[in-house]
Amino acid sequence: MDISVREAVAEDAQQICDVHLSSIEELGKQSYTQKQVAAWAHGRDPEEYPIESEDTYFVVAEDVTDVVGFGWMKPEAGEYLQTEVEGEITAIYIHPSAARNGVGSRIYGELERKALQQDIESIGVWASRNAVLFYEAQGYEQVGEHSYEISTM
Repeated sequence: MDISVREAVAEDAQQICDVHLSSIEELGKQSYTQKQVAAWAHGRDPEEYPIESEDTYFVVAEDVTDVVGFGWMKPEAGEYLQTEVEGEITAIYIHPSAARNGVGSRIYGELERKALQQDIESIGVWASRNAVLFYEAQGYEQVGEHSYEISTM
């Protein structure tokens, strides 16, 4: 697969949202019930992605014509992580048509490169069940498990 990874721009928001929804709806059902997947996918809005935020580094992976994946990291980790880390990978999502072709690893590599460039020495992740094996392959180890309630009301 011929993929390039670049920093996201505001014009990518709709394609990012489309990839996010497709990934949740198709790949999420490997680890979650249909009801859980529907709640997870509910209410996604292209305006909500922190593409231009100074607090994030947001990238997309694209083939010749379309965004097929995205990810972002924050140089300051959220307090909800159950370990002491400096930065956080907030998300990596891949369109089902591009899954398991190294796209996620390419995105991860770019996020890690940026973290190292910013002198971030440790990164944490709060991953969905279906992403745990991916992050373990990148060298992470699971330190806890969360239940997260999502309301569609």
